[in-house]
Amino acid sequence: MGTSRTTEELIQQAEQDLLHTYNRYQIVLDHGSGVHLYDVNGKEYLDFCAGIAVFALGYGNKEYNDALKAQIDKLLHTSNYYYNEPSIDAAHELKRVSGMDRVFFTNSGAEAVEGAIKAAMKYAGTLHPERKGHHEIIAMEHSFHGRTIGALSVTGNAHYREAFETIDSFVKFAQLNDIDSVRNQITDHTCAVILEVVQGEGGLIPATAEFLAGVRALCDERDILLILDEIQCGMGRTGSMFAWQKFGVKPDIMTCAKALGCGVPVGAFLMTEQVGQNSLQPGDHGTTYGGNPFACAAVREVLRQYEDRHIVEHVNDIAPYFIAKLDALKEEFSFVRERRGSGLMQGLVFEGPVAPVIAAAMDKGLILINAGANILRFVPPLVIEREDIDRMYDILRDVCSSL
Repeated sequence: MGTSRTTEELIQQAEQDLLHTYNRYQIVLDHGSGVHLYDVNGKEYLDFCAGIAVFALGYGNKEYNDALKAQIDKLLHTSNYYYNEPSIDAAHELKRVSGMDRVFFTNSGAEAVEGAIKAAMKYAGTLHPERKGHHEIIAMEHSFHGRTIGALSVTGNAHYREAFETIDSFVKFAQLNDIDSVRNQITDHTCAVILEVVQGEGGLIPATAEFLAGVRALCDERDILLILDEIQCGMGRTGSMFAWQKFGVKPDIMTCAKALGCGVPVGAFLMTEQVGQNSLQPGDHGTTYGGNPFACAAVREVLRQYEDRHIVEHVNDIAPYFIAKLDALKEEFSFVRERRGSGLMQGLVFEGPVAPVIAAAMDKGLILINAGANILRFVPPLVIEREDIDRMYDILRDVCSSL
């Protein structure tokens, strides 16, 4: 492993060739093993980012790698003109663990959100012709749903939208955990409410049980669809396979991605049979790569390992220890104002910017990311153990002591 080129040479080449849409950290990662990453110089990093909540099963997972290698030797792509066995198996298993009825595989989370929006609009136009051509969606302030124009339009952070002509005419924003703010935005043209059960980019803010139940009741009363975005908070991260399941508030449409493929780019939007029968029909939606055999072989293997290795049970076992360590940091350092989140999706709110904390932690071999300027975000692989948490705590405590 490794390379004959230096870190500086590789970064210089990247800056000459790649579009500069990211301010990347000045390391070049080379390989991973378990919950650790290694750069091209061989330096080891304890990873509490997991590719932004993607690598739930850790790196160098032999059974996962073998499943993908076997599919590479068999069939990579066919298009959706034909059936393929991995997509059939993956859809069946995803239905089983989610309790939803219909599955559409996409290439990413943003595409899943786009599909969910289209399905909601088509449903409203089918069952409520008076709404056709004038659909409104209620989204939450501080939410994040993706970077495509449709997904960006329902993202509740003006900073992400202001440079682009998003489709603001069909979106209204309400406040998470404020049911009156949602009720006040509803009109005869409202076709859907979209929200994250735990806001990720918006600051690791969980929706309350009362709020979710209230939104569900409003949607049922007005025949409005509830779309729950589980792209980051789903796949076991908060202690149930999907975060909504612990509240018993079932969505009409759900989006997922990230850990669904554990490294292979794949997403999905799922819906109830009622929505499926009355929304997207042949010709209404499509994708060239979505649901191809390779991506769905990854989904199939991920879902198998989640069950065989009792991943969700492990999250529930390890999360209290993790939370206790974060709370200890909050108690020790006055500039750490708050801990919030759910399960293995946590944040520490600092008094000031966290960029220096992330940089210092990286120097000491710990990878962290932010959620806004003053929040440290923790979304580690779901297979972390107590010794990994102890190491994270020691490094972060050392960094905070030097601030």
